[in-house]
Amino acid sequence: MTSAAPTPKVVGQEMKTGTKVLETVIGAVQSFKPVLNIYEHACGLHFYAHDMTRQVEAHHYCSHLNEEVRQCVIYDSDEEDARLIGVEYIISAKLFMALPEDEKKFWHSHIYEVKSGLLTTPTSPVIPRTVADQTENKIMKDLIDTYGKTWHFWQVDRGDKLPYGPAQLMMAPLEDSQVDMGKVLVRDDKYKISTVEKRKIREDIQPKYKKEADADHWAAREDGQVYQTEMILVPQKKKY
Repeated sequence: MTSAAPTPKVVGQEMKTGTKVLETVIGAVQSFKPVLNIYEHACGLHFYAHDMTRQVEAHHYCSHLNEEVRQCVIYDSDEEDARLIGVEYIISAKLFMALPEDEKKFWHSHIYEVKSGLLTTPTSPVIPRTVADQTENKIMKDLIDTYGKTWHFWQVDRGDKLPYGPAQLMMAPLEDSQVDMGKVLVRDDKYKISTVEKRKIREDIQPKYKKEADADHWAAREDGQVYQTEMILVPQKKKY
């Protein structure tokens, strides 16, 4: 089976010893409260809203702001040299339904990702599989009725050595035919898990709410058009 490709080097000078020492010193004297609130690592696939063929493995590191709002930083791997490629905001169905109609088009649902086993929470190999599955299922029960708004800043899939261009709106699959199974198999092999088995284990996990039609705009439109960001020139408001 094909193994995951190593992370390409980022352009720039190699880290100096002095910089590493400085990092250690600064880390000992500063506070990192927002980062220390991160408690959850979830791995899934995102695709660009305008191009489903470009699917990216996304490692979410999430914290709760409250019971209905998560915020996640996204990396392209869980390795030490992982690149920060995006962010995702995750809200409850209740909060999604209260959004302005024009805002809902930027959000995607999580029902398929949970039910299919596509979304997983990697754990240490020393943790018994039954314990890992039980913990993961609790997380998935919390996520199945949520909606995510995701922006990727770094298009690593096309080989960009730095984060070029504007942030890109990302979406998630809604059915098996939309999934790049090659990437899933590589991910499963790395973590010694089975997406197929996870699907069976999660059969009893059911959403409490019907999926909102205004989410996943790319699937709801009949004209083949999607929303995506691009840079435009606009008048600048001057400060006098």
